[in-house]
Amino acid sequence: MNMLELIEKKRDGKALTKDEIEFFVSGVTDKTIPDYQISSFLMAVLFQGMTDQETADLTISMSRSGKICDLSDIPGTKVDKHSTGGVGDKVTPILLPIVSSFGIPCVKLSGRGLGFTGGTIDKFESIEGFCTSVSPSEFKEKIEKCGMLLGGQTSDLAPCDKYLYALRDVTGTVPSIPLIASSIMSKKIAGGADAIVLDITCGSGAFMKDLDSARELSRQMISIGKLSGKPVTCVLSSMQQPLGEMVGNILEMQEVVNVLSGRGKEDVLKVVLTMASEMLRFTDVGKDKDRETLMAMCKERIDSGKAFVKFGELILSQGGMLNSDGTPVFSDKPFEVMTVFAEKDGYVSSCDALSVGEASCLLGAGRMEKEDVIDMGAGIRLYKKIGDKVKRGEELFTLYTGSKNPVGDDRIDEALFRMQNAYEISDTPVDAPEEIFDILNP
Repeated sequence: MNMLELIEKKRDGKALTKDEIEFFVSGVTDKTIPDYQISSFLMAVLFQGMTDQETADLTISMSRSGKICDLSDIPGTKVDKHSTGGVGDKVTPILLPIVSSFGIPCVKLSGRGLGFTGGTIDKFESIEGFCTSVSPSEFKEKIEKCGMLLGGQTSDLAPCDKYLYALRDVTGTVPSIPLIASSIMSKKIAGGADAIVLDITCGSGAFMKDLDSARELSRQMISIGKLSGKPVTCVLSSMQQPLGEMVGNILEMQEVVNVLSGRGKEDVLKVVLTMASEMLRFTDVGKDKDRETLMAMCKERIDSGKAFVKFGELILSQGGMLNSDGTPVFSDKPFEVMTVFAEKDGYVSSCDALSVGEASCLLGAGRMEKEDVIDMGAGIRLYKKIGDKVKRGEELFTLYTGSKNPVGDDRIDEALFRMQNAYEISDTPVDAPEEIFDILNP
């Protein structure tokens, strides 16, 4: 068995055996297969796809490429959450404290930003001292300490996926449904959660551009969950425009503070409360309650301040620093580069998430190459979104860079160009898009 044969077989649209997939995963993990062959194989998968059995075999093999956490001696149902990515997606930092405040243990294994989408690990690492490198042996201690854990992939947790995750980002192979499904589910299986709730984003700012693709990805996720004995729920949410008003690491975490302080935007709250209610449905707290009741219970955790307190506990438990008012100490301060104003009266008919995400990357908030270092202070604030009425001279958006990382004028100009193209203003009223398309259960 050799890698060239596997590449050619997949290039020609043939299904790989379990042994062939294990050979590939082993070669990636021990670095005996060079990057150029891995990249070629990933591209073949992108174009030819994989069968359900291939995807399941790849998922299970990747989950076993390192340690598998055993959380069975921690009382209660351990629930994990994951998003397929988006622009302005700051759901996790809000969601975990809400669910944890009910006494439900939460294990969240996250990744870094992929292309134009932000990464939860990057967002939390914008907080001074916050450590996302938690070894599987520490999981139980962390969860017992504050009821939740936010970790990145360590070298011994699904190491094959960690390597492929970074390589996909710079080889144009991110949008492959089998690769997305196996990447997400391998981490979930390795992380030891009992149940999983997935936010499958759909729209220009997501990897799934249409509902059919989002439903197919959901189907594969639920199928993998059944094969591995872990129930999976998929929430299909909109990424036609960015979620919330901030895009960028520190900026988004500042918005997280606003939401947990009771000042959240309606679209963010809708997605967060929907995801939280679905997580609760897997537990004794929510198994006999309807969705509306659970969403109201979760909203009360914000209104009462209990979720904000849990947010602070999470930060402290992983080495992060807090100000005297309980807000995070950030590693930089966003510097305002320019604000752009509306040129006419009307209604915002487009705030294209992809264009906003690409502009944010140009400012330094995302990685354009594998080795790029994130500018934590960079990003964009959106004052107007789809459906909003706007008057000539009102603020549309502001561009930011980090105060420690100046960006060249050429990249600022290109970011400005993309942001101007992201916005369209109509003379007639426009409806805001629905945030939740569907909820799919096993």
